[in-house]
Amino acid sequence: MKKGLRLPDEIYEFIKGEVIFLFVQLGIKSIPINGFEIAYKMGIVLVPYSSLSKRKYRKVKKEKEGFFIEGNGVEYIYYNDIDRSYERINMTILHEIGHCVLDHRGVNSEIEEAEANFFAKYAIAPPVLVEKINPAGPEDIYEAFDISFDAAWYAWNYYKLWKKFHYAYGGYTDYEQALIKMQESA
Repeated sequence: MKKGLRLPDEIYEFIKGEVIFLFVQLGIKSIPINGFEIAYKMGIVLVPYSSLSKRKYRKVKKEKEGFFIEGNGVEYIYYNDIDRSYERINMTILHEIGHCVLDHRGVNSEIEEAEANFFAKYAIAPPVLVEKINPAGPEDIYEAFDISFDAAWYAWNYYKLWKKFHYAYGGYTDYEQALIKMQESA
Protein backbone atom coordinates (compact mmCIF):
# COMPACT_ATOMS: atom_id res chain seq x y z
CA MET A 1 0.00 0.00 0.00
CA LYS A 2 1.39 3.32 -0.96
CA LYS A 3 1.75 6.23 1.37
CA GLY A 4 -0.93 8.80 0.84
CA LEU A 5 -3.18 11.38 2.34
CA ARG A 6 -2.76 12.34 6.02
CA LEU A 7 -6.08 12.07 7.82
CA PRO A 8 -7.12 14.06 10.91
CA ASP A 9 -6.13 12.41 14.22
CA GLU A 10 -9.77 11.92 15.23
CA ILE A 11 -10.33 9.83 12.08
CA TYR A 12 -7.37 7.61 12.96
CA GLU A 13 -8.78 7.16 16.47
CA PHE A 14 -12.21 6.36 15.05
CA ILE A 15 -10.73 3.74 12.70
CA LYS A 16 -8.71 2.13 15.52
CA GLY A 17 -11.88 1.87 17.57
CA GLU A 18 -13.73 0.30 14.62
CA VAL A 19 -10.96 -2.29 14.12
CA ILE A 20 -11.00 -3.29 17.78
CA PHE A 21 -14.81 -3.27 17.93
CA LEU A 22 -14.82 -5.63 14.95
CA PHE A 23 -12.26 -7.93 16.61
CA VAL A 24 -14.29 -8.03 19.83
CA GLN A 25 -17.58 -8.51 17.98
CA LEU A 26 -16.17 -11.40 15.93
CA GLY A 27 -14.09 -12.91 18.73
CA ILE A 28 -10.75 -12.41 16.96
CA LYS A 29 -8.47 -13.42 19.82
CA SER A 30 -5.30 -14.80 18.30
CA ILE A 31 -2.40 -13.65 16.22
CA PRO A 32 -1.59 -13.66 13.42
CA ILE A 33 -4.62 -11.70 12.25
CA ASN A 34 -6.27 -13.53 9.36
CA GLY A 35 -8.31 -11.51 6.86
CA PHE A 36 -9.85 -14.71 5.48
CA GLU A 37 -11.23 -15.59 8.93
CA ILE A 38 -12.59 -12.08 9.48
CA ALA A 39 -14.28 -12.02 6.05
CA TYR A 40 -15.81 -15.45 6.71
CA LYS A 41 -17.15 -14.37 10.11
CA MET A 42 -18.59 -11.22 8.51
CA GLY A 43 -20.32 -13.26 5.81
CA ILE A 44 -18.27 -11.70 3.02
CA VAL A 45 -17.77 -13.95 0.00
CA LEU A 46 -14.11 -14.08 -1.07
CA VAL A 47 -13.47 -14.52 -4.77
CA PRO A 48 -9.90 -15.18 -5.93
CA TYR A 49 -9.04 -13.91 -9.40
CA SER A 50 -7.82 -17.41 -10.29
CA SER A 51 -11.39 -18.72 -10.00
CA LEU A 52 -12.74 -16.34 -12.65
CA SER A 53 -13.34 -17.11 -16.28
CA LYS A 54 -10.97 -15.42 -18.73
CA ARG A 55 -13.73 -12.98 -19.71
CA LYS A 56 -14.46 -11.98 -16.09
CA TYR A 57 -10.76 -11.80 -15.27
CA ARG A 58 -10.18 -9.31 -18.12
CA LYS A 59 -12.87 -7.10 -16.57
CA VAL A 60 -11.40 -7.10 -13.05
CA LYS A 61 -7.64 -7.24 -13.64
CA LYS A 62 -7.44 -3.42 -13.80
CA GLU A 63 -7.95 -3.61 -10.03
CA LYS A 64 -4.45 -4.92 -9.41
CA GLU A 65 -4.87 -6.00 -5.78
CA GLY A 66 -8.60 -6.44 -5.30
CA PHE A 67 -11.89 -4.71 -4.65
CA PHE A 68 -15.06 -4.80 -2.56
CA ILE A 69 -18.51 -4.88 -4.11
CA GLU A 70 -22.04 -5.44 -2.87
CA GLY A 71 -24.74 -7.03 -4.97
CA ASN A 72 -28.16 -8.51 -4.20
CA GLY A 73 -27.55 -8.10 -0.48
CA VAL A 74 -24.27 -10.05 -0.61
CA GLU A 75 -20.83 -8.55 -0.01
CA TYR A 76 -17.89 -9.76 -2.08
CA ILE A 77 -14.17 -9.21 -1.98
CA TYR A 78 -12.38 -10.07 -5.19
CA TYR A 79 -8.65 -10.42 -4.69
CA ASN A 80 -5.60 -11.09 -6.83
CA ASP A 81 -4.16 -14.46 -5.88
CA ILE A 82 -2.38 -15.04 -9.17
CA ASP A 83 1.02 -13.54 -8.43
CA ARG A 84 0.72 -12.29 -4.85
CA SER A 85 2.13 -13.62 -1.60
CA TYR A 86 -0.10 -14.69 1.28
CA GLU A 87 0.99 -11.59 3.20
CA ARG A 88 -0.04 -9.29 0.33
CA ILE A 89 -3.38 -11.08 -0.12
CA ASN A 90 -4.12 -10.93 3.61
CA MET A 91 -3.39 -7.19 3.67
CA THR A 92 -5.58 -6.67 0.58
CA ILE A 93 -8.47 -8.51 2.19
CA LEU A 94 -8.11 -6.43 5.38
CA HIS A 95 -8.02 -3.26 3.24
CA GLU A 96 -11.25 -4.28 1.48
CA ILE A 97 -12.85 -5.22 4.82
CA GLY A 98 -11.95 -1.66 5.87
CA HIS A 99 -14.03 -0.31 2.99
CA CYS A 100 -16.94 -2.47 4.13
CA VAL A 101 -16.70 -1.66 7.86
CA LEU A 102 -16.22 2.06 7.21
CA ASP A 103 -19.25 2.03 4.89
CA HIS A 104 -17.39 3.51 1.94
CA ARG A 105 -19.42 4.31 -1.14
CA GLY A 106 -16.75 5.63 -3.50
CA VAL A 107 -17.73 9.25 -2.88
CA ASN A 108 -14.21 10.51 -2.12
CA SER A 109 -11.93 7.73 -3.21
CA GLU A 110 -8.70 9.42 -2.04
CA ILE A 111 -9.99 9.77 1.53
CA GLU A 112 -11.63 6.35 1.46
CA GLU A 113 -8.40 4.74 0.21
CA ALA A 114 -6.39 6.44 2.97
CA GLU A 115 -8.90 5.24 5.57
CA ALA A 116 -8.93 1.66 4.24
CA ASN A 117 -5.12 1.65 4.10
CA PHE A 118 -4.91 2.69 7.73
CA PHE A 119 -7.62 0.19 8.71
CA ALA A 120 -5.56 -2.65 7.20
CA LYS A 121 -2.24 -1.45 8.64
CA TYR A 122 -3.72 -1.11 12.12
CA ALA A 123 -5.70 -4.37 11.94
CA ILE A 124 -2.74 -6.49 10.84
CA ALA A 125 -0.71 -5.65 13.98
CA PRO A 126 -2.47 -3.49 16.58
CA PRO A 127 0.14 -2.07 18.99
CA VAL A 128 -1.66 -3.48 22.03
CA LEU A 129 -1.23 -6.99 20.52
CA VAL A 130 2.35 -6.21 19.47
CA GLU A 131 3.02 -5.33 23.10
CA LYS A 132 1.80 -8.81 24.08
CA ILE A 133 4.77 -10.41 22.27
CA ASN A 134 7.27 -7.87 23.71
CA PRO A 135 9.21 -7.52 20.44
CA ALA A 136 12.91 -6.73 20.37
CA GLY A 137 12.59 -5.50 16.79
CA PRO A 138 10.64 -5.80 13.55
CA GLU A 139 11.84 -9.39 13.07
CA ASP A 140 9.74 -10.50 16.06
CA ILE A 141 6.65 -8.80 14.62
CA TYR A 142 7.36 -10.32 11.20
CA GLU A 143 7.43 -13.80 12.72
CA ALA A 144 4.51 -13.48 15.15
CA PHE A 145 2.09 -11.65 12.85
CA ASP A 146 2.97 -13.45 9.57
CA ILE A 147 3.28 -10.20 7.63
CA SER A 148 5.74 -8.85 5.08
CA PHE A 149 8.96 -7.39 6.37
CA ASP A 150 7.89 -3.93 5.12
CA ALA A 151 4.66 -4.23 7.13
CA ALA A 152 6.68 -5.42 10.13
CA TRP A 153 8.88 -2.30 9.93
CA TYR A 154 5.80 -0.10 9.76
CA ALA A 155 4.27 -1.96 12.73
CA TRP A 156 7.54 -1.70 14.71
CA ASN A 157 7.83 2.06 14.17
CA TYR A 158 4.14 2.56 14.93
CA TYR A 159 4.48 0.41 18.06
CA LYS A 160 7.43 2.49 19.33
CA LEU A 161 5.39 5.71 18.89
CA TRP A 162 2.38 4.11 20.54
CA LYS A 163 4.50 2.89 23.47
CA LYS A 164 5.94 6.37 24.00
CA PHE A 165 2.45 7.89 23.99
CA HIS A 166 1.02 5.09 26.15
CA TYR A 167 3.64 5.52 28.87
CA ALA A 168 3.58 9.33 28.69
CA TYR A 169 -0.20 9.48 29.21
CA GLY A 170 -0.47 6.44 31.42
CA GLY A 171 -3.18 4.21 30.13
CA TYR A 172 -4.93 2.28 27.46
CA THR A 173 -7.80 3.70 25.43
CA ASP A 174 -11.25 2.20 25.94
CA TYR A 175 -10.94 0.20 22.74
CA GLU A 176 -7.50 -1.13 23.75
CA GLN A 177 -8.89 -2.15 27.14
CA ALA A 178 -11.71 -4.03 25.37
CA LEU A 179 -9.19 -5.98 23.30
CA ILE A 180 -7.00 -6.72 26.33
CA LYS A 181 -10.03 -7.95 28.26
CA MET A 182 -11.02 -10.24 25.40
CA GLN A 183 -7.43 -11.52 25.07
CA GLU A 184 -7.33 -12.34 28.78
CA SER A 185 -10.52 -14.38 28.45
CA ALA A 186 -9.00 -16.48 25.65
